[in-house]
Amino acid sequence: MLEHMLDRNRQALIDTARGLSEVDARRRLVTSLTTPIGLIKHAAVAERIWFQRTLRGLDASECDGYATPDEGSFVVADGETLADVIAEFERASDRSREIAADLELDDTRTNPRAGDVSLRFVYLLLIEDFARHAGHGDILREQITAGR
Repeated sequence: MLEHMLDRNRQALIDTARGLSEVDARRRLVTSLTTPIGLIKHAAVAERIWFQRTLRGLDASECDGYATPDEGSFVVADGETLADVIAEFERASDRSREIAADLELDDTRTNPRAGDVSLRFVYLLLIEDFARHAGHGDILREQITAGR
């Protein structure tokens, strides 16, 4: 059930941006770096931080992309397309599923900020995080597409 809910929220987040133009996906409507494409980029980073770094124990340099919890997690390179960023998030999610398959829900690891966390904790954290960001994405999309 936890895996299923996380997958639902992963898809909900992607759906907030899918079909937007490259320009619209990058539109900043708030003072932070939050954009539709940036939310998906940030989610890929969250996957790496919690599954690759925390649960697998990899160093940031060993991860398959940016894996540092800071404002850089929202930064999308000029040459990256929305399709590229969605594919990156999907690859990070696939890797997370592979890592989770080797763990029990109550297996714990230590996160430098959160202390000892279990796979169950990571699932619940990301379910909440991605649901919240999907809500942000829904609002941004509504603002972007209003009046069309």
